[in-house]
Amino acid sequence: MQAMLRFDLPRVPAHVIRLEAFLTCVISLLALALQQPWLMLLLVLLGFVRGFFGHHREPLHRWLRAMAESRGWGGKLEDVGAKMFAAKVLFLAAAVSLGLALAGSPLWQVPAGVLVLFSFLEWAFAFCAGCWAYGVWYRVFPPKA
Repeated sequence: MQAMLRFDLPRVPAHVIRLEAFLTCVISLLALALQQPWLMLLLVLLGFVRGFFGHHREPLHRWLRAMAESRGWGGKLEDVGAKMFAAKVLFLAAAVSLGLALAGSPLWQVPAGVLVLFSFLEWAFAFCAGCWAYGVWYRVFPPKA
């Protein structure tokens, strides 16, 4: 449990996280609209790097952050632990979607649709469902001191 609390990594700008959520929403929508589940592979890769290694190691995040901060659009800094947890959820949902598609099941659309919903909530309303779940987890199972 303790490994999920990440105060050793750089904080992330809020507006960059919203932009990443917008891109997740667009990629998921494109996968659904075009019936191209292989697009979920991109989300698998992004979620894996962000979730297990940190946003600061993911090239798209670094580029978006540099672009936003150079223009003063980065927004307030947020703790990365909850965002990494949300990225792990992204990785898992996209991997399940891709796995179902590779198995020939039309159910790949369910996790892709869930990603559309939750990434839209993050992008449009700054509500991070993964971050909310992260907070609940630590209230129910507090780390041992």
